[in-house]
Amino acid sequence: MLPGNVTNMAVAVGDEAPDFTLAGTDSREYTLSSYRGHHVVLVFYPGDNSPVCTMQLNSYTRDHEEFDGLNAQVLGLSPQGVESHEKFSERQGGFAFPLLADDDKSVGKLYGVLGPLGFYRRSVFVVDPAGRVIYAHRSATSMTFKPSPELVRAIKASARTLR
Repeated sequence: MLPGNVTNMAVAVGDEAPDFTLAGTDSREYTLSSYRGHHVVLVFYPGDNSPVCTMQLNSYTRDHEEFDGLNAQVLGLSPQGVESHEKFSERQGGFAFPLLADDDKSVGKLYGVLGPLGFYRRSVFVVDPAGRVIYAHRSATSMTFKPSPELVRAIKASARTLR
């Protein structure tokens, strides 16, 4: 669910991160603005159970202590439904963060992560505690993803400027 009067322009560094509410794992809804005061890493991934997506989400799970240590919340978003996310997470032994269902791809469209055929492009955004986008990456290929250390550096750099 998106707020009214939302444009279809892609989000860029320096923009206020558009708020959204999506159903997710753990049988609850997640609202971006509820994380104000914390950094948030929005991980847009093409699909549950695909090899690269599995590798990416498992790597962020392995490194979750680094994100937690910076008081940062990771949220995974893809167009599959909650039931698919639950099965995917269960198959992997659980992820350290929730997976959100952008069934109609409205959030993906808003953030400019939809490719020419309407599929999610692997993308990552870091939102600062004030709700501003401080890091944005949209992959040209679905075969690579941004490693945790790069995202952690973006969070640390933002935290230094907030002091």
